[in-house]
Amino acid sequence: MSPNSTTMSLNVTSGRPLFYINGFSNMLYANYYFIFLSVVYVLTILANAFLMLLICVEQSLHNPKYVAVFHLAVVDTCCSTAVIPNLIHTFIFSSQFIVFEACLANMFFVHFFTGLQSLSLVLLAYDRLIAICFPLQYHTINTNTRMIIIIAVIWVILSVMLLVLVLLVARLSFCNSTVINSYFCDHGPVYKLACNDTSANYIFSILLISLFLILPVALIILSYACILFELFKIASREGKRKALKTCTSHLILVIIFFLPILVTYITAMVSAIHPNARILNNSLSATIPPLLNPIIYTLKTEEIMEAIKKLFKKTKIFQVKS
Repeated sequence: MSPNSTTMSLNVTSGRPLFYINGFSNMLYANYYFIFLSVVYVLTILANAFLMLLICVEQSLHNPKYVAVFHLAVVDTCCSTAVIPNLIHTFIFSSQFIVFEACLANMFFVHFFTGLQSLSLVLLAYDRLIAICFPLQYHTINTNTRMIIIIAVIWVILSVMLLVLVLLVARLSFCNSTVINSYFCDHGPVYKLACNDTSANYIFSILLISLFLILPVALIILSYACILFELFKIASREGKRKALKTCTSHLILVIIFFLPILVTYITAMVSAIHPNARILNNSLSATIPPLLNPIIYTLKTEEIMEAIKKLFKKTKIFQVKS
């Protein structure tokens, strides 16, 4: 029996939508990809846990910049957990049918943590902007408390916006196909299956894309334009090099996160993109940045490397004493 016919019969029996996540069903060697994602997930958890532990125990990292880095590590861990275990359970154990309520929950959490990743990168751009453009006022403008308040406000606003998104889907009727051409309950593929008016869903999705994808990119570009303008005022090459060095980690993270997503959206607008290519690209965009973020911040940031050296020295001293 096909997914469509099975879904339709179950919908009639239960009286509520039952979705079928089509995702990787038609992809060759998909099982190898799931093994790859399993390894990615384990490494992501370990890398982010190590970075969070390091920031907690090292006193020198208790500043606004590393409050933002810690927040990004938390978000990366949550994003990977929202995507990978569920994806593996869905396709390896052939649990592709999902009830309506579980689908809405899945939609909320995946989009929520993806949105938080985007805003976390804006937060780090804001920190670099203050540090380079207003170095003397940095510790008065950007305190740990202020950074925590900004993060809390971001969580509240995004939660409300995503709750509205989910409630707009909850009001829809699904009387035809309920096969979702994605690897999770993706908002676009889900609301397009509805048989009643979806104009509110379309408008709100455009609003969210503008607020949490296009606007963050614009703000990051604007912040680096201000940083470059400020760097031209610095006379010494060494001063410019040091200032730029503090931004390299963040710039790499921005490129890794935003570039694949923007390429997918632009390609889809210009020409038709194969569903499998979109699914593969989107799944990699959701799973690879959370792994690379802590690794890049660890390898490319002198403060983190110094903190690691201190931690190892403390561990050696403790071992010698014991």
